[in-house]
Amino acid sequence: MKLASTVFGLVIASAMHASQLFAATLTINVVNQQQQPLADAVVELRSLSNPPLKPQRIQVAQQKLTFVPFVSAVPAGSVVEFPNLDKTRHHVYSFSPAKQFEIQLYADKPEAPISFNTPGIVALGCNIHDYMQAYIYVAESNLLAVSDETGQLIWPDIELGDYQLLVWHPWQLTPRQQAALNVVMPEQTETVTLAVDLTQQKPQAPQRGFGNR
Repeated sequence: MKLASTVFGLVIASAMHASQLFAATLTINVVNQQQQPLADAVVELRSLSNPPLKPQRIQVAQQKLTFVPFVSAVPAGSVVEFPNLDKTRHHVYSFSPAKQFEIQLYADKPEAPISFNTPGIVALGCNIHDYMQAYIYVAESNLLAVSDETGQLIWPDIELGDYQLLVWHPWQLTPRQQAALNVVMPEQTETVTLAVDLTQQKPQAPQRGFGNR
């Protein structure tokens, strides 16, 4: 029995070692044309093996009269909840080809989340507060993320191999970028430069006053 346990342990250790040999930590830094870190950029990696999608369930809240987060990214088939954390009611909608929907005036939480089944960019708005804007990137892959204020995205356990890299930002000046990416090293870092409209800023609520709560 002890021998069998030892052999079983060796098999597990060998399998783990083999998996480590075929996996990598991939870091992607997204910068603008002035080489400054770019937040709210979506990076999607599409594998040639095309694994099945793993839908997610996320939230895009209305808080302090803005959408939070400003940019979200999910695989196709995911569902999104739109909780209203404000004291005033909101009327959330999208006319985007990838998803058209409308949640009429409501407070707290809608009765049901919204499904996003078609890949593409979904622009969100509020019929009550015109300045409120946000975006949901619906992807064809599970490997996607949104850059933070440092412009960085990290995949700690990605398979070595060939990928199609797509980068998108709400303020980009050119169509969505696509490039081939070959992950060949256990620790690999790439930098992507995306030209954006530098005059744009995230939507902000106006100064508080009557009706703005």
